[in-house]
Amino acid sequence: MNIILNIFGLCTLLLLFLASIIYCTGELLRQVQTAKLFDDNKSFVDMKLAANPEVVMEAFSNLSQRFPNGTAPPSELWLFVNAYFVDDGKQFEPWTPPDWHERPVFLSKVSDSKLRGWAEELHGLWKSLGRKISNDVRDNPQLYSMIYSPNPVIIPGGRFTEFYYWDSYWVLNGLLLSEMTDTARGMIQNFLHMVDRYGFVPNGGRIYYERRSQPPFLSLMVESFYEATGDVEFLRQALPTLVKEYMFWMENRSTAVEVNGTSCVLNQPALRGGHSRAEKLWAELKSAAESGWDFSSRWYTDTSHGGPGSLQDTSVSSVLPVDLNALLCRCEHLLASFHRTGVAQAFEQAASTRMEAMESVLWDVEKGAWFDYNLQSGVRNYAFYPTNLSPLWARCYSQPAMGLKALHYLRVSLDYPNGVPTSLRESTQQWDLPNAWPPLQHMLIEGLAQLDSADSQELAFALAQRWIHTNWLAYAKYRAMFEKVHFLFFRLTLQLGFGWTNGVALQLLDQYGDRLSSGGMT
Repeated sequence: MNIILNIFGLCTLLLLFLASIIYCTGELLRQVQTAKLFDDNKSFVDMKLAANPEVVMEAFSNLSQRFPNGTAPPSELWLFVNAYFVDDGKQFEPWTPPDWHERPVFLSKVSDSKLRGWAEELHGLWKSLGRKISNDVRDNPQLYSMIYSPNPVIIPGGRFTEFYYWDSYWVLNGLLLSEMTDTARGMIQNFLHMVDRYGFVPNGGRIYYERRSQPPFLSLMVESFYEATGDVEFLRQALPTLVKEYMFWMENRSTAVEVNGTSCVLNQPALRGGHSRAEKLWAELKSAAESGWDFSSRWYTDTSHGGPGSLQDTSVSSVLPVDLNALLCRCEHLLASFHRTGVAQAFEQAASTRMEAMESVLWDVEKGAWFDYNLQSGVRNYAFYPTNLSPLWARCYSQPAMGLKALHYLRVSLDYPNGVPTSLRESTQQWDLPNAWPPLQHMLIEGLAQLDSADSQELAFALAQRWIHTNWLAYAKYRAMFEKVHFLFFRLTLQLGFGWTNGVALQLLDQYGDRLSSGGMT
């Protein structure tokens, strides 16, 4: 019996490997995407196989052999895809969150009647964004690019029909405000399951995301859930897996740097590439995706040709980013607070050591902010990004005066009416000017609000008012939420939802609901 089970297991692994080739790396994928059969390059890789992967691979091999260069023309590829792939919706089952109800308490905190009505509609969107992955995905994983998760999820929306890791932190906080604790618990349990399976949480819920993660917010999700529920047993059960995820980042995404004769260890989202230029660039692009910033001139390090730089200049492996290290510092403090033994001291020491490293490598006392450090050039990148202030959000700095310096840095850096732009450089990449992204707004606002300064707290409110007004106007006009917005006006394809935009809006409405106005600044 054991021999039969082992053979069955090996066959299953082989089928999954072949599915990975189809969806992630193989010649079929290259030809279909190069032929541009679909307007959206995500469409093909999200389709279900109509036959087992070895059948599809053999059929594609037969098709390729009919042409001298092995490349089928688009018309033949289109016929092939329609024969061997389907989009039948069987990856999901009908599901509405059973813990959704109409009147969560936070709504009563919103004084402006128009904003309160909007908050009610945002609360209602959780029903349309809920997804339960079908048992067919569980039973026939070789036919899908979808990664099975045992509990229902809240997706971002639009073309994104699977979970995304760091998006889910703001989604989860919105769910907790909506008093949907069962849905929130299930999402966290999914992520804990992913860490136990992969050692980390994948970027998203597709097999083409299996080899990279995103900023590790799982410990913060557990913190939010514990603060909302007081569920000590849930925290106790989650803790070993949170430590496992932390160790993945320390063992696989850390690097030593020497500054002024002192050696420091900090983290970076750097995946290993091959030896060819194409393989190295591909690894750099995947590293950028793991950072959450895919893509941005923030990662351009080779602009010696005199131009503005391009995606080809991406070199995330050369950068020690402020925000990842601030996040890990916050995780270390959290893991210390979650433990009651000597392990707590080890995590507190790790946080203290990281703080010292960040202040040695990333902090600039004259400019009053933290800046990404380039390992190749040995200098900081003094371009503006909201993440330059992420240690305020993480509470990862040693002196109160540093917070006040950072406040001054922000005031003199920019003043835009509809949200803080992601950078001040137009590069055509989405994580650059002119786009403003919800998570960066919230981290900046939360960091400013935590300073012991009336000026900082008023600036936090002013930024919250601008962001809420921008999104309220967009929703009033389009009846939908944006994934991101132009810092001067609304733009880009609407994504129905949008998960983290909803979560950020609900958090700001909860925090400042007694003061926010649908009319904007007075």
